[in-house]
Amino acid sequence: MDYSKQEFERLFKEHYPHMYRMAFSMVENADDAKDAVHQVFTQMWKGKPQVAEKSTRGYLLAATRNQCLHLLRSRQQQRQMEHDLQHDMVISESDERKELLQQLRQVIDENLTEQDRRVLSLHYEEDMTYNETAKVLGISAAAVNKHITRSLAKIRKYLKGGFY
Repeated sequence: MDYSKQEFERLFKEHYPHMYRMAFSMVENADDAKDAVHQVFTQMWKGKPQVAEKSTRGYLLAATRNQCLHLLRSRQQQRQMEHDLQHDMVISESDERKELLQQLRQVIDENLTEQDRRVLSLHYEEDMTYNETAKVLGISAAAVNKHITRSLAKIRKYLKGGFY
């Protein structure tokens, strides 16, 4: 059908409200509903489909329905991709964390003295203060500080330098 500008405007004004209501009921978003209806009219203007005058309303409503279904499928694919990406990131972060913890454990086991390991374990794993750690091990709080400072320096050196 070859539309004049006036004929096309008449079709738009006459059918837009019905098309918008149907689109909104499907996509449940005003902006998306407007976009869907405008997309249908854009395609109609560009494609100039052969539609009988009595079939115009049915054609426009069907085209609007199809456009909305396309939009809903796109939304669903977008959500699935976002979900998959988040899931992959969580797995990746978890794997990286496990690998780092394994490397840290290896550095501690291979490069620290037994006393250093006990001090770190009590302070970081058992959440003891320097004074509590000192009391358990029978050393001074200053000695606990010295062990922790020296141990952390060794750990940083080995992890940064990749000596593990």
